[in-house]
Amino acid sequence: MSGWVTRIKEFSRTPQGRRAIASARRAAADPRKRAQARDLIGRLRGRR
Repeated sequence: MSGWVTRIKEFSRTPQGRRAIASARRAAADPRKRAQARDLIGRLRGRR
């Protein structure tokens, strides 16, 4: 279990990982993207 956590930590320190984190933060700050994410999670859980 700790192996994949270590790999994620290492990835987050790379330039590509930093770009991915920045992109995710921008998407999380956008109200439309947040609504899309809530909708997707609801559908995956079986709610609409």
